[in-house]
Amino acid sequence: MEAFRKGIKETITSHQVDVQNGLSSQQVTQSRQENGANVFDAEKKVSLFKKILLSLNDVATIILLIAAVISFVATYLESSGNYFESLLIVGIVVINSALAIVQEGKAEDSLAALQNLNRTQVKVLRDGHIVQIDADDVVLGDVLVVQNGSVIAADARLIESVELQAEESALTGESLPVEKDANATFESDNNIDLGERITMVYRGTTIVHGHGRAVVTAVGMQTEMGKIASLLRNESKTPLTPLQRRLVQLGKNISWLAIGAAVIVLGLGIAQGMDLKHIFLTAISLAVAVVPETLAVIVTMTLALGVQRIAQKHAIIRRLPAVETLGTTNIIASDKTGTLTQNKMTVRKVWHDQHDDLLDIADGLDTSAQEVLSLAAISTNVAVKSVNDQKVYDGLPTEVALVRAIESETSREQLLSQYPLVDQVPFNSTKKRMTTVHKRPEGGYIAITKGAFDVLLPMVKHGDRQRAEQVNKMFGEQALRVLTITHKNFDVMPEEPTQDFYEQDLTLVGLVGIIDPPRPESAPAVEKARQAGVRTIMITGDHVETASAIAREIGILREGDQTITGSELAKLSDQELDENVQSYSVYARVTPTDKIRIIKSWQRQDATIAMTGDGVNDAPALKAADVGISMGETGTDVAREASDIILTDDNFATIINAISEGRGVYVKVRKTINFLLSANISELLVILIAMLLGWGSPLLPVHLLFINLVADGLPGFALSREPMLTNVMNQPPMPKNAKLFGQGLDRQIGLNAILFAVVTLIAIWIGQKLTLGGLQPNEQVGQTMAFIILSLTSIWHVFNIRSEKTLFAISYGANKSLVNMAIIATLITLAISLVPLTQTLFGLTALSIAHWAVILVLSVLPTIVIELFKRMRPNLFKV
Repeated sequence: MEAFRKGIKETITSHQVDVQNGLSSQQVTQSRQENGANVFDAEKKVSLFKKILLSLNDVATIILLIAAVISFVATYLESSGNYFESLLIVGIVVINSALAIVQEGKAEDSLAALQNLNRTQVKVLRDGHIVQIDADDVVLGDVLVVQNGSVIAADARLIESVELQAEESALTGESLPVEKDANATFESDNNIDLGERITMVYRGTTIVHGHGRAVVTAVGMQTEMGKIASLLRNESKTPLTPLQRRLVQLGKNISWLAIGAAVIVLGLGIAQGMDLKHIFLTAISLAVAVVPETLAVIVTMTLALGVQRIAQKHAIIRRLPAVETLGTTNIIASDKTGTLTQNKMTVRKVWHDQHDDLLDIADGLDTSAQEVLSLAAISTNVAVKSVNDQKVYDGLPTEVALVRAIESETSREQLLSQYPLVDQVPFNSTKKRMTTVHKRPEGGYIAITKGAFDVLLPMVKHGDRQRAEQVNKMFGEQALRVLTITHKNFDVMPEEPTQDFYEQDLTLVGLVGIIDPPRPESAPAVEKARQAGVRTIMITGDHVETASAIAREIGILREGDQTITGSELAKLSDQELDENVQSYSVYARVTPTDKIRIIKSWQRQDATIAMTGDGVNDAPALKAADVGISMGETGTDVAREASDIILTDDNFATIINAISEGRGVYVKVRKTINFLLSANISELLVILIAMLLGWGSPLLPVHLLFINLVADGLPGFALSREPMLTNVMNQPPMPKNAKLFGQGLDRQIGLNAILFAVVTLIAIWIGQKLTLGGLQPNEQVGQTMAFIILSLTSIWHVFNIRSEKTLFAISYGANKSLVNMAIIATLITLAISLVPLTQTLFGLTALSIAHWAVILVLSVLPTIVIELFKRMRPNLFKV
């Protein structure tokens, strides 16, 4: 039988507990040996060497390593001594490996944060004495002694409880303290949610009111918190992001293309009787040239700059790939408390019995509302302090809400000076009410009793009970927590006043409706997300009525949408959940396991899902989601360590801003791929076609290396700083299963590569066949012209891809580094082509002015054609 269902006597008997003396030292030792220590299992550490090997076990990394080896071999055989590209490739591999190793440590950090929760002192009953011990030393069967402020060290069944309340939001997501009752009973066949098990206290939660004792029923990994740690470990492997998956596939495709091209070139060269060493070097250099070595670095730079911009919008990115994953997110699974709401219980509505006034306090306080709230505010135990000129409220959330509500007119201290406190009957979780007695300014006394509606209404003798029932129902439909305010006036204090005396013949004053209200920016943010094709769902540990009301108010729960509770979810198979998951917009009273089921069900629908959370109970789901988002202000260390992104302002609207930046990053990555592959594929086409035409190899290995690293590399690095030209939030998100070259990117790259190849082949033909400016045609002239044109067209192409409209759509001053890099790359190309020393090193020759005129015309021709295409076929160039 589950521990929470057992009665007090059964619990004491099953654990052989002496409630007067607790465990003996011998029993403690025996229990620890039999049941284990109160710690989480440590995951086996992976050696640094093994982490390095695992980080290299990646298709893209393997391709880079092969490229590095080929580049080393080519350089060695040429005896040029220029190992720059080889070292650059190795540097890229080292950087990627280091990043992978850092990410592997994230799961370890999450579990370590969970472990840190246990490093506290607790009181237990042992050998007849109450002693203070480390939480790690608690064992099964220990008697915990708990009071206001106690942190619970292990799951335990209450055997005593006096007005006991526990803050369990970190474990269950419940926004209000939970009233505990050691004497409560449960039906054996009922499925009871974790938040409803009021006979238990759980590890990692805190006592906020009352005191009691409890017998430890689970320690370590057997606790509810331990189960979360186990779930977190199961989810410790971070899945590849959509972009990472696409880049991996791109790497595979390019590797086969490179190998195939090298084999073809090698075969053609042998068939044409070319020098074996020369054609071998050309073939393997072409294979290297086809692989865009700088792509990984440029993508990393783009993501890093995105991180900086997102940080300015109050979101800290802990994992670089999360930036682009945000851009493809189409589902946001949001917690309610503190993210969509203000995490501050607030009085929303007040009803006065005598005047039948129903007031929304957003419209201000009238006289009748002030009367209800004044009596309610002085019947509290709230302490108001001033810290750094800011008011700090110490008390139960509902009572703090009452005090805050009246402060626009007066303070609790001023009210108490008029109505001094003379007696009090504290709140009782069984009786669900509280009474305070005050002197009246006009003489005599007033007893103010506030509490649950269903408890106090039968005790009311004077007042409109029928109307009160209507108002209570109305408040309930709006998910307001209802407090009933009553009073009793009397002239003389009895010699021995009793609770029964204070609480009989009560007069109804009014009802107060309290709720944790939505943040003002939540509804506009949810609507903005919807317009961007991103659906928001709510996953919360709170009650379904409260969750539904908030979800409806901010636009998450719309006409036709459904809600479901954790107990209802448990009855569904994974297949049934998959079939219906898109119908549900609100999931209430859910467990950590439920959250993971929901996330994985959406992922099976090919959704990219972002999950928000702040509690320990959210950590496994944060890890399982494509993007885990934790709260910086109210979140636990465990949630933050498990997440990819931390919101420094705990604001849902910040997520939408981050998604906008993420989409911008994705667009820039696609532009980078367009830029790099257009040049690389054009090189491939030029060499293959030239050799098929019997022109020999038109480019030397050193030419290909220069184009990759300088002509493509320098402007490519500056692409990461491009501003966004279009409003990406007016477009739907990229589907998870979308192809990297989708939306016309393949056509763009194909068109660009063909244009570059055509003008380069024309230049080769002119250089080899026509006499210009008195310079006789020969193979070296054709090679020189091909090298210059391929370099210049690649450099200047960076301006073509900046905009889907015209190259003048983005001002050149918007990204000065791009303009500067393009100018520098152009000047380097011209210098190599004109200076005699570098001409010799690169196998080039001097050209006539007529050849340079041809080069200028042919180099700008692709840009002119692309501009014409943009006007005639604008959809072709959308990014």
